[in-house]
Amino acid sequence: MIDITLPDGSVRQFEAGVSGYDVAASISEGLARNALSVRVNGEVRDLARPITENAKVEILTWNDPSGKATFWHSSAHLLAEALEALYPGVKLGIGPSIENGFYYDIDLGEGRAISTDDFPKIEQKMVELVKKKSQYIRREVPKAEAIAYFEEKGDPYKLDLLQNLEDGQITFYTQGDFTDLCRGPHLPDTSPIKAVKLMNVAGAYWRGDEKNKQLTRIYGITFPKAKELTEYLEKLEEAKRRDHRKLGKELELFAFSEKVGAGLPLWLPKGTALRERLEQFLRRAQVKAGYLPVVTPNIGSKELYVTSGHYEKYGADSFQPIKTPNPGEEFMLKPMNCPHHCEIYKTKPRSYRDLPLRLAEFGTVYRYEQSGELHGLTRVRGFTQDDAHIFCRPDQVKEEFLKVIDIVLYVLKALDFPDFTAQISLRDPENKAKYIGSDENWARAEAAIQEAATEKGLNTVTELGEAAFYGPKLDFMVRDALGRKWQLGTIQVDYNLPERFELEYVAPDNSRQRPVMIHRAPFGSLERFVAVLIEHCAGNFPLWLSPEQFAILPISEKYQDYAQQVFERLQAAELRGSIDNRDEKIGRKIRDAEIAKVPYMLIVGEKEQENGIVSVRKHGEGDVGSMPVDAFVRSFQGQVADMMEGKVVA
Repeated sequence: MIDITLPDGSVRQFEAGVSGYDVAASISEGLARNALSVRVNGEVRDLARPITENAKVEILTWNDPSGKATFWHSSAHLLAEALEALYPGVKLGIGPSIENGFYYDIDLGEGRAISTDDFPKIEQKMVELVKKKSQYIRREVPKAEAIAYFEEKGDPYKLDLLQNLEDGQITFYTQGDFTDLCRGPHLPDTSPIKAVKLMNVAGAYWRGDEKNKQLTRIYGITFPKAKELTEYLEKLEEAKRRDHRKLGKELELFAFSEKVGAGLPLWLPKGTALRERLEQFLRRAQVKAGYLPVVTPNIGSKELYVTSGHYEKYGADSFQPIKTPNPGEEFMLKPMNCPHHCEIYKTKPRSYRDLPLRLAEFGTVYRYEQSGELHGLTRVRGFTQDDAHIFCRPDQVKEEFLKVIDIVLYVLKALDFPDFTAQISLRDPENKAKYIGSDENWARAEAAIQEAATEKGLNTVTELGEAAFYGPKLDFMVRDALGRKWQLGTIQVDYNLPERFELEYVAPDNSRQRPVMIHRAPFGSLERFVAVLIEHCAGNFPLWLSPEQFAILPISEKYQDYAQQVFERLQAAELRGSIDNRDEKIGRKIRDAEIAKVPYMLIVGEKEQENGIVSVRKHGEGDVGSMPVDAFVRSFQGQVADMMEGKVVA
């Protein structure tokens, strides 16, 4: 008998060789019916695989990310089976699950291609194969047999994959007439797949290397219920409506110019107002938290980044050094703010009494992204980080980290991002050569992050191998209104740059000690944050942040003088807006203001002028009544105060 420990901590005994399905059935018939795979001692497996020793076991369903991954991985195999049936001789690459669905890379051979016009017949074939309820059968295969199989089949990509595998590492999965090289896991059979949709077709180089042949990548998604596919497609349509590139143009926030250069955004007046508002919001919070503002150049000597380690790590893939008329003198576009801040720290001797020293800068940096990776504001070549670096004593690390977490939480709350996970990113213990610094310093930094996250009660996940090369970090993974996950704010502990820059402070015993450095950026970058915010709120920004908070709409030119009086009173109260004095009917003015997503429309005509009032319409809600201008201001400021936790930020 073996002991099976379930997620609730309870222990049940089974005979050795029990399957995950048997464990699920012993818990409930419903769980067995919905089970997709099983996690055994941290490894996700097929439900049918025997469990031969004591283990921690978790049954995975559609509600678990690993359950979805199993479902979509099996769907990729289903796609490959359909393609082999429809396109004889097709060569197969890889077919993994991804965050939403799956893909399969294929080589159709010369003279053949697949377009979206072909999707219906492929989907029909997949549905036809699903109805056969074919089992996914796992089989361990000797390397020689695996090579012989794919040589006979003429599948060069599978043979390439086999080169790095050894006996004992190779498994085949078969469903119906299709067999693939795969480590699994998979569904018990095809029957849970109830809805199929192919989404896109693109090119992809084999193994991601542009020197290799370009294959055809087909993306798809499947669901256990047709209703879920319908909801997913509706969500995609909503995402298109919310696309920050579309709304950014419609709301006149930003633009791009080929002459300026790819990946270099131009901020238009309304976008600049939005951006400056975000900066002011964070600046106020930083001043209260004891940060000191600094400004550094947009370029720096190449030696600066050699010292920091950035040039060695990223130099080959960065904007290349700028040469000057002086032989041997080279500068680089600033890829990071931290080396500059280290040099600011060194401008004078520091005592333990001077620490912590908190330096903050909205610093623009430049990084060369491949043209194919550029995407609106989310992937650009020039962007502004809300960067700060805290230099502190080792005994202050945890306290400072806790304070930074408070600022990040304040930002997320004020901008209505309630759904987030804090990802603790640690180094890969199996590949320490990727990182700079001693084991001792890494251990201290990782412990500080984990303890602070625990004390703040954050919902955390831990990811090995995701740390920066100079230290572990805490990344805030935010879900937007459509449920999509974005990495925004980040906090990083760094014991290494102080060593590289030989930073020191005088300790109480007059010895010279290294400070600890904390990197911090609640927004991440303004460009990416604005992009996510636009899509999260569909351009309906929080009232305090909206570039244009009101529009005064005179019914005719006779009331333009009164409209100007109202405007001046609102402007004196530090509200932002404009007057629409166009010679248009009031219905057109209202419609245009609605399209521009102006939060409040203030209509003024004869009645309003005589009584010193405004008729108020709210975006998306319509008429909310008439009131004196001062009453509107009080109402407006009260709403902002509620948003900002009692702090009026008009």
